[in-house]
Amino acid sequence: MSDFPKFVEFREEGPREGFQIEKKIYPIEQRIELIDMLSDTGLKRIQVGSFVSPKYVPQMADTGELFQRIKRKPGVNYTSLWLNDKGFRKALTAHEVDIDPRLLLYPSEAFAQSNNNCSSAEMREKQRDWVRLYKEEGYTIDAAYVMTAFGCNLEGPIPQERILDDFRFVLQLCEEEDIPVPILVIADTMGWGNPEALKRMIGALRELAPSARIGMHIHDTRGLGIANLHAALSMGVDMFESSVAGLGGCPFAGHGHARAAGNVCTEDAVFLCHELGIETGIDLDKLIAAAVKAEEIIGVPLMGRVMHTGGLDKYRKAN
Repeated sequence: MSDFPKFVEFREEGPREGFQIEKKIYPIEQRIELIDMLSDTGLKRIQVGSFVSPKYVPQMADTGELFQRIKRKPGVNYTSLWLNDKGFRKALTAHEVDIDPRLLLYPSEAFAQSNNNCSSAEMREKQRDWVRLYKEEGYTIDAAYVMTAFGCNLEGPIPQERILDDFRFVLQLCEEEDIPVPILVIADTMGWGNPEALKRMIGALRELAPSARIGMHIHDTRGLGIANLHAALSMGVDMFESSVAGLGGCPFAGHGHARAAGNVCTEDAVFLCHELGIETGIDLDKLIAAAVKAEEIIGVPLMGRVMHTGGLDKYRKAN
């Protein structure tokens, strides 16, 4: 029996995750236009860019300028990603960044080294420092991510118990620091998950943390993104990170084809929710227009389906 939520929150990651994996650096004016279009869709959180090393991710070198030039809409949070203390401090000093403090954990040793240049254990210990840093700056942790939750291109399958052990660490850390438990995000960073595996993981995490809110970061690398999202919806998950037009992917994840590495497509996911009677607060037609703009910017056909077909409302009204 399904336990669909009544409302689902989508957090848009296309402007950051979508452009970081592209070899080409796209003009800032085009990315500003896309972000401004996304701001008008009803999305309440848009990840604009990341404060990371320009040496390794030159596509994000102008993130500070992006925050200066986008048109902000009241009620929309404009966030960023960082992977270390230095990146967090850059976000603090940048122009009107909406800070959403997060914890990051790597059950995959290989991905920890590739993405953060440290061991999994070292990253764990860094989270203790991050918590104290966030507290010093007056912030509450928004979400805790356990990445490569179903498998890693660089290391292979990841046992469920290793994922749960990282979540146990988060819960223990919150207790030690006397802070609220954040959203617990199961991140299928490299698209290894399948619907049954997601259900098992969500069920196990619910047993571990019955009162915690669970979120999902889903990639559509092997075509199971929407199926996985439906499975998570059926388990009551009500927060998803997604990318307009299916953009995205981590450049340090060893993907065989960058174009197929993207996050689950926002407009496809919103369409599914609306068809299931789940509210999102998002205008699908405006979101489709933003997806079409993203495809125009990238210059090749993108992975979204609804952006190419449209929704069903026009057909229902016609009949």
